[in-house]
Amino acid sequence: MATIEDVARSAGLSRTTVSRVINDHPYVSALKKRKVMEAMEQLGYVPNSAARSLRNQRTGVIAVLIPRVMNPFFSQLIETLELAASESFYQLIICQTQYSAQKELTYLNLLKTRQVDGVILTSAENDWGIIEEYLDYGPVVLCNEFEEKANVPMIFMDQKEAGYKATKHLIEQGHRKIAYCCGRYRSNVAAAREEGFKQALFEAGLPFDESDSYREAITSEDGKDIFQMIRQSQNRPTAIFTGSDEVAAGIISEAARCNWKIPNDLAVAGFDNQVITELMNPRITTVEQPVCEMALKTMEIMMSRIRMKQFSGKEMHKFSMKLIVRESTKLQAELARIPY
Repeated sequence: MATIEDVARSAGLSRTTVSRVINDHPYVSALKKRKVMEAMEQLGYVPNSAARSLRNQRTGVIAVLIPRVMNPFFSQLIETLELAASESFYQLIICQTQYSAQKELTYLNLLKTRQVDGVILTSAENDWGIIEEYLDYGPVVLCNEFEEKANVPMIFMDQKEAGYKATKHLIEQGHRKIAYCCGRYRSNVAAAREEGFKQALFEAGLPFDESDSYREAITSEDGKDIFQMIRQSQNRPTAIFTGSDEVAAGIISEAARCNWKIPNDLAVAGFDNQVITELMNPRITTVEQPVCEMALKTMEIMMSRIRMKQFSGKEMHKFSMKLIVRESTKLQAELARIPY
């Protein structure tokens, strides 16, 4: 069985350097880290995680709190987070809150009871004043979520920009009555997105009609229900901006079942650029979030906070979006002329 001394000899480095790499010590060059990792893999050396955690008073585990495992956005986020964590010899545990404030507190208690070294929060269900109390026990990083009151790192996309650009695109296609759809109505993410939606309408001289707003829409089944409400409306919108590709897909599939033409009868814009957007007929116009970049920045900051034992301190990292225009809002013959 290989030892740490064997790894040091194979990598051509000192035992101390190898130990620093294994224990995720700062100030070790990327080249030395790579040499150690390659030597460990070649020799089949596995660090003693139990002993390492006792020395460092760390668990080597980070909790990631997400609302829904089935949402492809969070699946992609988790995959990138896990790969980044493993490079620092960390493991993730995935905690599904299902938008429950009580479940969120249960999982935050993992930090309080020293079962995890840090928590990544992708959707905050409790008031920040409640969450803030857990900073006494370890770092909390917000990813895909932001809260002005929070004194922790926040990594998120510019949701206002996304709502604005997606809505402006629909207006440019000639739509004057546009419906709006979102998931968690009271979240800061949804609020910023709606602010962008309203700004685009205001600039075009169009009113915001609350009767064309659909709240708490999350799944494809919700999308089907929304289509039926639109279909039965006497003053129907001609376009809808949804907060989810799942919801958009539900709208489109139900529209097809009722012999509606998309986008002729109803233009549909989604959100997240999930795989389903390319599989639907027509393909779905959507907002693309830089998921991998956000995940990597999140893990980079989390590792730094754990190493430095810095549990509070505000950081804001805002990423830009990209509008992917497809046939659900634009006829095929016109797609080539779109300047996005």
